[in-house]
Amino acid sequence: MHAACIASRGANRRLGLVPTMGALHEGHLSLVRAAKAACDTVAASIFVNPTQFGPNEDLARYPCSFERDCDMLEREGVDLLFAPSVDEMYPAGAITWVTVEELSCKLDGRSRPGHFRGVTTVVAKLFHIVEPDSAFFGQKDAAQIAVIRRMVRDLNFPVEVVVCPIVREPDGLAMSSRNAYLSPEQRKQALVMHRSLMRVEKLAREGERDATKLVAMGKREFGSENSVRVDYFEIVNPDTLDPLKEISNGAGGSATALVAVAAYVGTTRLIDNILL
Repeated sequence: MHAACIASRGANRRLGLVPTMGALHEGHLSLVRAAKAACDTVAASIFVNPTQFGPNEDLARYPCSFERDCDMLEREGVDLLFAPSVDEMYPAGAITWVTVEELSCKLDGRSRPGHFRGVTTVVAKLFHIVEPDSAFFGQKDAAQIAVIRRMVRDLNFPVEVVVCPIVREPDGLAMSSRNAYLSPEQRKQALVMHRSLMRVEKLAREGERDATKLVAMGKREFGSENSVRVDYFEIVNPDTLDPLKEISNGAGGSATALVAVAAYVGTTRLIDNILL
């Protein structure tokens, strides 16, 4: 893969990377299209990374549709596909980790200890193998984006991190490979996550700036779905993931606050967010 990327990059040709864990959906394909629009060559990876799953999480049942994924990527015009084995990515005796201190224990990192250590280690390895000019990630994984951006900055990776908007179903549910776990009834119940975010966005647009009040109103929405258990609902700085007391107006309309939610619908943990 390393040699193929060097050969395909050539002189003055930009190489884009779309890292995935497979079970592709329209959200992933939107990243591929963004990469195609910005780069001369596009590489995608499919690797279900075991080190970002905890001992009681869903690694064993994580959805796998490799042949279908390959067909989808080929139709989108992806030039290179990297689908390594676990043994290739983590050779026997490997004991080296990449850890972004502090950030890695916030939001999802607090709920899933060790998760972001696995993410940053595998993303660092992918960056070394592919050496992309740009790497494309989805806004749905907002905490992951903050952690990866800090890793790129702190370790001087010559990679542009490109963040693409969340792709949603027509009813507002954020697309996720884990949505496949949901029963039809749970699928309806999961919509409370989007409703809670929309409620906060509406209140903020109407002038509410107190983050504590906005969080309380967002959580209140979950009263309509007792079967959905909130893991976290927070309003934080998008870069530091530190909780905010107040929403401020960004210069030129830029986002100054991340409203992030994680919840369990049955046994399935889903995440979503909006930027204010």
